[in-house]
Amino acid sequence: MYDLIIIGGGPGGYTAAERAGKAGLKTLIIEKQTLGGVCLNEGCIPSKTLLNSAKVLDYARDGAAYGVKTDGAVFDHAVAVARKNKVVKKLVQGVKALVRASGAEVVYGHAQIQDKYRVRAGEEVYEGERLLIATGSEPIIPPIPGLMEGLESGFALTNREILNLAEIPERLAIIGGGIIGLEMASYYNSAGSKVTVIEMMPKIAGQADAEISKALMETYSKRGVKFILNSAVTGISQGKVVYEGYGTGYNGVEPADSVLLSMGRKPICDGFGLENIGVAVNMGAITTDLHMQSSVSGVYAVGDVNGKYMLAHAAYREAEVAINHMLGIVDAMRYDAIPSVIYTAPEAAGVGETEESAASKGLEIDTVTVPISFSGRYVAENASVPVGFCKVIVGKNDKRIVGVHILGTYASEIITSACIMIEMKMTVNEVRQIVFPHPSVNEIIKEAVHRVKNNKYE
Repeated sequence: MYDLIIIGGGPGGYTAAERAGKAGLKTLIIEKQTLGGVCLNEGCIPSKTLLNSAKVLDYARDGAAYGVKTDGAVFDHAVAVARKNKVVKKLVQGVKALVRASGAEVVYGHAQIQDKYRVRAGEEVYEGERLLIATGSEPIIPPIPGLMEGLESGFALTNREILNLAEIPERLAIIGGGIIGLEMASYYNSAGSKVTVIEMMPKIAGQADAEISKALMETYSKRGVKFILNSAVTGISQGKVVYEGYGTGYNGVEPADSVLLSMGRKPICDGFGLENIGVAVNMGAITTDLHMQSSVSGVYAVGDVNGKYMLAHAAYREAEVAINHMLGIVDAMRYDAIPSVIYTAPEAAGVGETEESAASKGLEIDTVTVPISFSGRYVAENASVPVGFCKVIVGKNDKRIVGVHILGTYASEIITSACIMIEMKMTVNEVRQIVFPHPSVNEIIKEAVHRVKNNKYE
């Protein structure tokens, strides 16, 4: 009898196992493939490894501007992929060691829930007092004519296959201009592909700040990426993608040697017996409370499967909250300061409200935007004209920081400061009193905050 059975060994699952095991709970993970989940094996880590190779390539090409001559720089995609695989292997081994050190056990196989206390994997049935579901998500496969045939032939790819292409395609069409689509557009553009992004919405980058979306599109358009907005793909066949513009009746054909399907992901709620325990599901995701408990007492759900934030770092925190609740430790999940990052070049990062989301909620706000060139270090380390900015959004009356959005090379590292400000409900005045290291790009937040008007010292 286990104290806790976890289905899924991704970020939420292995974090929960590590926390539970260290707390003395007898814990079992049932994982059907490899510990680390999509993020570590075919998402966050491998994509960032490839993007770093592209970043090095871009620096090499621009080396003369920094006083470093790198004429004839050649990119070897096969070496970049091999390094990516090495990085993934190393980190998977690290996760295995972490789980093992916690005392948690791991069983590999397909989990099938028998009832609230019993889960089958292979020929064995395991019993537990509690159940935590962390089955993750999978790519959305829309009913586009020719898509399934394209996936079977290898012409069409999901996020899994795109990371393992043996060769750089001459022409790459990407269906969907969200985070995955833009990051792969960035990599393959640097690597030499002629990239086209076809997006249904009137802007790229999903729910990102509208100005960031616009700036990213302008930046990559200058680099040769073609964007087709307000358009739906209506057919895929070998060598081409057919699309139709909304409201225009215009049908277009885009030639392609490979097609990346990047239209989002959906929670995995089917195929493992969830229906056998009567857990409430809404819009295809398991319903959870602020303790990550489902509608059935003793059954928890963390990560993509609950549909709240499909981000690994959200899953980490959700796992901690779930385990704390099991242990009787007062804790609750908060979603006001969950950051989102797009690892393009430049990077885009945001946390909290955007101007658009604030308007939809009827919030009264003040907004200050400063160019990234206000950071001395950024200018010193970027030879070309700096592209980017920092936008700070504050409550109009209480002057509390409610949103920060950054476009710039170091955005992913800077945004944590903003997360803390929002999480701690800091006012403009309180942020002004923080001493930032100089020179650092992080100072761009200070520069923006100091330009907020009508603040009174408390």
